[in-house]
Amino acid sequence: MGNPTGGLSERKKLILKAVVEAHIEGGEPVGSKSIVQSNLLSCSSATIRNEMAELEQLGYLEQPHTSAGRVPSELGYRFYVDSLVEQYANTTRDIARINQLLRSKMSELDQILETASKLASSLTNYTGIAIKPKISSVTMAKIELVSIDSFNFAMVMITSGGTVKTKKVKTPMPYEADALTQLSEILNLQICGLGADMITLPIIMQLENDMADNAFLVNPAIKAVYEVMNELDGGELRYSGLNRLLDYPEYADTQHLSSLLGTLEDQDEILELVSDPLRDDINVLIGSESPVKVMNNSAIVFKPIKKNGRTVGVIGVIGPRRMDYKKVLKTIDEIGVSISDIIDGERALKQGEDNGGEDDGGNE
Repeated sequence: MGNPTGGLSERKKLILKAVVEAHIEGGEPVGSKSIVQSNLLSCSSATIRNEMAELEQLGYLEQPHTSAGRVPSELGYRFYVDSLVEQYANTTRDIARINQLLRSKMSELDQILETASKLASSLTNYTGIAIKPKISSVTMAKIELVSIDSFNFAMVMITSGGTVKTKKVKTPMPYEADALTQLSEILNLQICGLGADMITLPIIMQLENDMADNAFLVNPAIKAVYEVMNELDGGELRYSGLNRLLDYPEYADTQHLSSLLGTLEDQDEILELVSDPLRDDINVLIGSESPVKVMNNSAIVFKPIKKNGRTVGVIGVIGPRRMDYKKVLKTIDEIGVSISDIIDGERALKQGEDNGGEDDGGNE
């Protein structure tokens, strides 16, 4: 998300951190007086006021017209998440609860993910999400690329079941005709026959390596392939604690809340967002960073769950932009690690049983 960070002094960073955390806790605009009273900095109210004014000019803070205090901007939240957030320590009790509840449901992946969603919601007080991608039967039989202009081309995709889908792809840079020919050959050779769960990051990186100077064409093309697969065989999206949104004044506007709930219920946009195969590890999308328009006043944090390099599920939370990122990031990471441990443990247990069976047979 490469935002500029070099222009902030250590004092500005501390003040920005203090404003973000005070706003997360109270939900109200933060004034210089409250920063002074927190005893986090040994400087005058006037100095803090001047620094906050400069942070506003730089785009890290905003001043609601009805208040003398300031609130973090989207850029302020992003800088906080990327540079200032401290490690949050879940209690031993919370971690034990995560492991106990998840392991009690270890027989079925969808039960594990549903339990994880409920845990994420209860531990963070935001709306939990869980996705179980279907084991995709959709594969591409043939991919044809047709040039539109130097920044756009059409992808005609024929699935193994005979369905034909066309997607218009916009490229970040102009391309030459021979680059499209090269991409077509590589996609047909390496992508056709693979399900969505098999198009992993190493494969995408290999495609980029094969395309060399034209590697910039790979990501938009793969995204189009995945969108078609998702349309034809989308995953299952479940929410936990939707009513928790009502706890936050950001959702007091019934029209905005209705639009958000409609998008969550429709699922398609959220599914497409969190199922993007190019996303890895923990993802934090704040406000307009999300392509989902009604999320402008919200944030979504999610983590793909991997097995043998493939995404088998996604867990996360949705809440206001001022969510407690320290707690959320640590909680989602802990839950993700616990699920991975369960999956690995089941695999190891199965292998042990298989080996044990062979040994018993040999002894007899």
